[in-house]
Parts: sequence; C-alpha cells; structure tokens
Amino acid sequence: MTFAQKLENIGDKNNSLLCVGLDSRFEKLQKAFQKKDYPQFAFNKWIIEQTHDLVCAYKPNTAFYEERGADGITELKMTCHYLVKYYPEIPIILDAKRGDIGSTNEGYVKFAFTYLSADAITLHPYLGKEALRPFLDQKEKGCIILCKTSNPGSGEFQDISIDPPFEGGAQRAEDENKLYKTVAQSVVKKWNSNGNCMLVVGATYPKELAEVRKIVGDMTLLIPGIGAQGGDIGKTLQAGLNSKGAGMIINSSRGIIFSKDPREEAKKLRENINKYRS
Repeated sequence: MTFAQKLENIGDKNNSLLCVGLDSRFEKLQKAFQKKDYPQFAFNKWIIEQTHDLVCAYKPNTAFYEERGADGITELKMTCHYLVKYYPEIPIILDAKRGDIGSTNEGYVKFAFTYLSADAITLHPYLGKEALRPFLDQKEKGCIILCKTSNPGSGEFQDISIDPPFEGGAQRAEDENKLYKTVAQSVVKKWNSNGNCMLVVGATYPKELAEVRKIVGDMTLLIPGIGAQGGDIGKTLQAGLNSKGAGMIINSSRGIIFSKDPREEAKKLRENINKYRS
C-alpha cells in the first residue's frame, strides 16, 4: 500500500485531516516523563494513545530527538516501531527536511524508510530532481517537498520573482512567477511520475496556499502553521481544500501535545477542520 492510499484510508476511517506533530522536546516534557527510562518514547506513547482515533498521520520532527544524540534516536525509533506494531494503518511522516547529493540521500533513505519504517519524509527541492532521485524512486513512500513554508522569513528566497518584467505593461501580482510557484510547477509536472510527491505550504500564507492549489490540482499538501504559529483554520481550509474536500494534512504540534488535555485539543481541532469541509 502506498503512502497516499494509507493516508486516504485512515482519513476516511477517522474522518480527519489532522496530523499531530510529535515534537517532543525533552525540556518541555512534564517532570513525570523526564524521570522515565525512555522519556520521549513514554510521552509519545501517551499522546498516541489519546489521539490515534482522531488523526490522519503523526509527524515526528527529527531535531527534537537528534539533540539528545543516541538516546533520542533510539526513542524516535521506538516511537515509529510502536506505531507500526499497534497502529499500522496510521502513516508516519518523518519531518527531517533532507536534500543532498544522490549518494548521501541513499543513506537518508535507509534511515527514514528502513531503520525507522516511516511512510513519508519532508525534503528540500534546492538541489533539484536529479539529487532527490533516491527518494522519488521509492514508489510506496511519500516525498513531501518544501514549497512555501510557514516561517516569517520564508519569503527571503521563496518569494523571489524569477520572471523578467513584461514588455509594454505592468505585471499583475497574481501572474508573477515567484520561486515557490516554480517549485510547485516543477514537482507536479516533472517530478511526480510515481505519484508519490506532495508539497509543504504553510497555513500562515493562505493567499499563497490558494495559488499553489490552483497549480497542483488535487495533489495533497502538508500544512504546518496551525496552532502555536497562528494559522487561521477557516482561511486555510478555504484556500487549500481540493475538489474532493480533502487533499490536506493539517499539522499541529505544540498546540496539542503540550496542552492541558491533548485529546480534547485534538478533538476540538479535528471538529473545527471538519466544520469547514461540509
């Protein structure tokens, strides 16, 4: 089963576009978890048990495990393997933002898909299709390419206009071919021969999200920026839903996992998302 099929199946079963980000930074864990032998794994297991019937995916960010060295990587592996064993229908998106030359990427492929058993991974497009070939060739796995990211400084490069000015008249803003649009165009037209590509577009930029949706058709988009980063649910859904009323993986991390009641927060967000889908 491909990542896309797995995502669609669990989305239908749980009636959910919600992805919970397992950004389980050790310093932010409750003291009770910090004292355990495997603190991040224990915390993640607790979150998973509270939310598994409310989500379409889980997304651990490798940085919060890598910062603890071998112990953190071990607990990341334990988390992924726990999901594979007990909730195999829920896809795992490894938020690692990889992208290097081909031979290096072969190592990243084995780490993500063999060692951790993840279903998808986030990737940088900057080195081009040829460099990412080891990922793109994994037909069963998801390749989620950074396009228009949610951070405030994303426009420094992503918003650069790469078209020459029109002759004989001013260029309309909506026609301006900015770099993030070129990424979207390249991925949908040239990179997606195996049907395993998706894009990252932040909820903090609903206008740009709507533009990307026009370019990529029904392709699924990973949407960070809801919750702690302040993305608006209504504007995000209006801009990003595809023709099937889906096509979005809406991620919330800190806003759920470090709340007083993670299950209630996840349930509330799923219901709020679904309100705009009907």
